[in-house]
Amino acid sequence: MSDCCGCGKTLEVERMQARQRRVLYQVLTINLLTFVMMMLAAWHSGSASLLSGSLDNLGDALTYALSIAVVGASLAAKARVALLKALFILCAAIAVAVGIGWKLAHPHLPLFESMGIAALLNLAANLLCLRLLWPYRQGDINLASAWACSMNDVYEGGAVVLAALAVWLFGAGWPDLLIGLALLLLFLRSAWRVARAAWRELQVAKGVQPQ
Repeated sequence: MSDCCGCGKTLEVERMQARQRRVLYQVLTINLLTFVMMMLAAWHSGSASLLSGSLDNLGDALTYALSIAVVGASLAAKARVALLKALFILCAAIAVAVGIGWKLAHPHLPLFESMGIAALLNLAANLLCLRLLWPYRQGDINLASAWACSMNDVYEGGAVVLAALAVWLFGAGWPDLLIGLALLLLFLRSAWRVARAAWRELQVAKGVQPQ
């Protein structure tokens, strides 16, 4: 009887891990597609905020791939991967900063039509990813960090939509740069929060009381 109970628990864990992998594969695919779309739109429109969004989608795709790799792994392994995710977010922030600097040195008016269409498609994709990951937002550090990335994407998607509207309204490129700067700060904050949570989980896994 006890063996049967153990088998039941094992099967339930396996089903849960299969659901997690399926959701992560779905959001990975969505982010890869939106990365390509946003990068092409950023090149066509000359938008700093679209470039920021595309790099964020690429970083998220890498994040979800890592999340898939450690589904079912130990808490320590998940925490180490979460630290790597924080590093990816930081790299995206650095790339955004470089893009903003280049735009400041070569100012021009972005094409708000391309910005608007791409921004709306990106926001819709981000909302879909958030919906898929919503049930796992309070899960372990692996899925929780993936959900945090998805939440950032929604903020980023809404910000790019606002940037496109502001470029059209004011007929100037400064709103695009302003939104790009706001996204830079958002990425830095997210990298810090994910790294801090991952460090605490790593300390717990090692049996050390986190400070």
